Amino acid sequence: RLAGVRADYDRVLKQRNALLKSAAGTRGAFDTSTLAVWDEHLVQLGSELLESRLALVDELREPVASAYAHLAPTGGDARLDYRASWLDRSPLGEVSGREELALALTAALQRVERDELQRGMTLVGPQRDDLVLLLGDHPAKGYASHGESWSMVLALRLGSFALLRQDGDDPVLVLDDVFAELDTTRRTQLAAMVQDAEQVLVTAAVAEDI
Repeated sequence: RLAGVRADYDRVLKQRNALLKSAAGTRGAFDTSTLAVWDEHLVQLGSELLESRLALVDELREPVASAYAHLAPTGGDARLDYRASWLDRSPLGEVSGREELALALTAALQRVERDELQRGMTLVGPQRDDLVLLLGDHPAKGYASHGESWSMVLALRLGSFALLRQDGDDPVLVLDDVFAELDTTRRTQLAAMVQDAEQVLVTAAVAEDI
């Protein structure tokens, strides 16, 4: 269902950007009532996407943190944060419910309307958001070592796997050439963590890596 919402949002975004691009060439002689119609659709679909993304991030926090703690017990705490640069307050998690998200998105659209008309593109919305990965208080990007980065990648995979298992079916776990990037301790920890999975597909360039 949410794939359909995302597809609808992308269509609205494309139409709105086309309208803004045409408005950028009118030098101010543009009727914004047409834009308001697309704003309404953007807010309706965008707030639903945001609500679902925030819920997913909340559900992933514990299994990702747990997986990272097992893979790299001395590597600090792994955390997830959802960041919306267009929001005038942070973090986005302080905004609760689709109605509040819709109001925040509407206010943001009103705030940047002049800039959007000048630049010919949509400047706010979930298409401009980021999932931020943190180790302790520091962003993993630019801060984490090679081993920590791979542990974070695997923690996201294993956390997603754990979340999907809650539906009652065991998904297939695919580990594509990951052992070569891990030291002996992390390899052993990873092997132990996936022992109870029903199906694990592993690829490796060198057999000894497994």
